[in-house]
Amino acid sequence: MTQRVYETWKGSNKFILGGRLIFGPDARSLPVTVLLIVVPVILFCVFVARHLRHEFSPNNAGYAISVVAILFTIYVLILLCFTSARDPGIVPRNSHPPEEDLRYETTVSADGRQTPSVQIPRTKEVIVNGVSVRVKYCDTCMLYRPPRCSHCSICNNCVERFDHHCPWVGQCIGLRNYRYFFMFVSSATLLCIYVFSMSAFYIKILMDDQRGTVWRAMRESPLSVVLMVYCFIALWFVGGLTGFHLYLISTNQTTYENFRYRPSSRTIVYNRGCANNFLEVFCSKVKPSRNDFRAFIKEEPPRVVTLTPTTREESAEAEDETGTRRQKVEDDLDIGDDLMNISQRCNAAEASNDQPHHTLDIDQSIIGSAERAATIRTETRHGSWGRRSGSWDIAADVANSNVRESRSYATEREGRG
Repeated sequence: MTQRVYETWKGSNKFILGGRLIFGPDARSLPVTVLLIVVPVILFCVFVARHLRHEFSPNNAGYAISVVAILFTIYVLILLCFTSARDPGIVPRNSHPPEEDLRYETTVSADGRQTPSVQIPRTKEVIVNGVSVRVKYCDTCMLYRPPRCSHCSICNNCVERFDHHCPWVGQCIGLRNYRYFFMFVSSATLLCIYVFSMSAFYIKILMDDQRGTVWRAMRESPLSVVLMVYCFIALWFVGGLTGFHLYLISTNQTTYENFRYRPSSRTIVYNRGCANNFLEVFCSKVKPSRNDFRAFIKEEPPRVVTLTPTTREESAEAEDETGTRRQKVEDDLDIGDDLMNISQRCNAAEASNDQPHHTLDIDQSIIGSAERAATIRTETRHGSWGRRSGSWDIAADVANSNVRESRSYATEREGRG
């Protein structure tokens, strides 16, 4: 049966809903992240926002505190889903190395044999904004990574504009979900600030109503204190992350580039100015995915790579060597024919002579020479084309010696006659 792309995906991703949603291999951490967001908000609405309903005039305005917290939490969860459940910018793998970049080389072994091999350069240069940038070849995906692309060892994919792999969202952060990741982190920061502020405001109201100290108000609503401590700790994480990514966006860097290269030796090729960098992240159109995970797999015909000589000189040498071998075989065939003709003439001449014993000896020698020449000729035809065989030279020497013997004997007979 025909399978879909996501069913035979070579990466470590997990798919649900028939390939409509894609997650990283550590997607089990995603429910933990959801609980860390939802549970504090529920506790806030039940134990804090409920007591603040009548603290604002008109009295119904206090309900807005709970409504804002709920709607803001839903917004944060939607951003989390956009970040972790979509293609971050995965570059499709190749089924074979790029043919235009293959190099055919010949290696010589110890015994002198030449073995052709196929190699591919590890890096190559591309021009980005007028600056030469070196891109690397990925052995896993069998492609040259585009600029700012890196291979994620966790997801086992090459991701465009790779920023980092976030275990809290269970997905790589790249070209297609970086915007939603930053909005998720910054929105979570604002949600922490909101819950912290409302909890502190409720402690202040308790102090005014009971005309007591802050410790007495905290004992009156201990859950408000817990929420304040929780939000304060979370702010150090999501708030610090928001500030760091604001710096990265303003300089058009990625987390991977910032930690990988030292600022003193790095040239920021992609920096277009602070304003344009922010416009590029938040106002540019999100590129469509380069993968159709629900598409059916199309079988490709087998690919045959033919090894050819690397230079014209090698090709010319191969042609010359082949021509020389053919000429050698033709010469051997001509010598064999000459021997057969000489043998026939000698038989006719000796039929009228009265020396049968000499005729018999010479005929046998000539016929034997012809048979040896035919045998050598047959061996030459079945010889190896990959190396120079010495049988051709032997055939020529044997044939020439037999021709000289036949001619000398014919001259002697004429002198006697």
